[in-house]
Amino acid sequence: MNLSKERYLEILNIALSQGGDYSEIFFEDYYATSILYDNGKFEGSSYSKRNGASLRVVIGEETLFAHTSSPDYASLKKIAENLSSIAKTRSSSAEIKKVLDLKELPKRNLIKIDKEFDKIPVEKKMEKINMAVKVAKEYDPRIIQITVRYGDSKRTVRIVNSDGTIADDVRSYPLFYVSIVAKSEDGQIFTGMSGNSENKGFEFFDDNMIIQAAKDACGQAIAQVEGEDAPAGEFTVVMSSQAGGTMVHEACGHGMEADLVLSGSVYRDKAGQKIASEKVTVVDDGTIPGKRGTLNYDDEGSQTQRTVLIENGILKGYMHTKITAKMFGKEPTGNGRRETYMNLPIVRMRNTLILPGNDNPDDIIKSVEKGVFVKKMGGGQVDVISGDFQFKITEGYNIENGKTTTSLRGASIVGNGLKVLQSIDMVGNDLGYAVGTCGKDGQGAPVSDAQPTIRVPKMIVGGVVKGGKGK
Repeated sequence: MNLSKERYLEILNIALSQGGDYSEIFFEDYYATSILYDNGKFEGSSYSKRNGASLRVVIGEETLFAHTSSPDYASLKKIAENLSSIAKTRSSSAEIKKVLDLKELPKRNLIKIDKEFDKIPVEKKMEKINMAVKVAKEYDPRIIQITVRYGDSKRTVRIVNSDGTIADDVRSYPLFYVSIVAKSEDGQIFTGMSGNSENKGFEFFDDNMIIQAAKDACGQAIAQVEGEDAPAGEFTVVMSSQAGGTMVHEACGHGMEADLVLSGSVYRDKAGQKIASEKVTVVDDGTIPGKRGTLNYDDEGSQTQRTVLIENGILKGYMHTKITAKMFGKEPTGNGRRETYMNLPIVRMRNTLILPGNDNPDDIIKSVEKGVFVKKMGGGQVDVISGDFQFKITEGYNIENGKTTTSLRGASIVGNGLKVLQSIDMVGNDLGYAVGTCGKDGQGAPVSDAQPTIRVPKMIVGGVVKGGKGK
């Protein structure tokens, strides 16, 4: 990773010596620790690491790519020579681009790490798990299984490219998840899961976060044990800020990634048009300090920024890599991400959120005579081209005469991302986050998403049809 500037220039210029519009070296150093508690005992811990580099050459709309687990000068030079020989057969331009100088981009401090993971004894990490287990064991006797996962990882990257820049970034990902299984008196099994992750050091694992994660997971499972079968039909739906923006990420955000726009997503050719309620503003923000999707620079060396996707209902633009930005005649938005040095960068979300509005969350619930309150949302299915989705409600309640009443089980919501955005008529002044690892094209990327409490006047709830079967 620490080659001289002269050698960086040599490798980039060799890669471009037979033709090409752009060349780039990507370096990565990574390690991760995972500890699992399950079935009443620690199942052990695991440690992994990787180190490598890749080289990319872009010729028009074609990309040449290779990587190595030996990121030294000789290996990278050899890769550059091989790619340039291939480029010779693909390039029609007589002009050869040459990189004359490299400038290190300024350090940014969006991620603050107080305690490095590798300085913390494994016993201290196990103590965090034991704390969550104790909370769960004392929560309710109907809980029959507790699973807790601790994880931490650190990823250091450097991007050197023919635009003449060197960008460095460090990503530090703590992870804590609690999964609960509860059993009802009639033998039915229900689950709950809760957790959190940010871009911080070991200080992330504070007692309050751990206790809350355990309580949330237990609460989800027990609410289903004590709940009634969810109704099926069309209802007014209130999505809590605690639902964390799953809907906006899956059903809306992916469709605004420029590569999927090019593939024909529902948001194609709609820039400048009103596509949502005027109460809705959606951003993808890579600069929120400490959040899981925050980066100082993306994996192409572009500075991250706050990208407005929808403003007061108007579609303002899309998320871009360097390649898609060129196709659209726009600037990169800092959304180029790759899972490892062995992958090409693609357009990915970072922290995607509906911004808070002006409505009091309690008033939103009070406005509903009969409906469904979604407190926590789980996984589901999404067609990223059409925006159609179905999500599981992991914790939900009936709303009757402006109050939440009985808890629900077996519930899901079904709809279309674009239509939901258009129909939202109340937006809370609160904001809640959810986190995860988003999958796309076989690559995972750490992300977070968020939303305030929102009201959708009409939405299909999948549950149990009276006299029929669940669907």
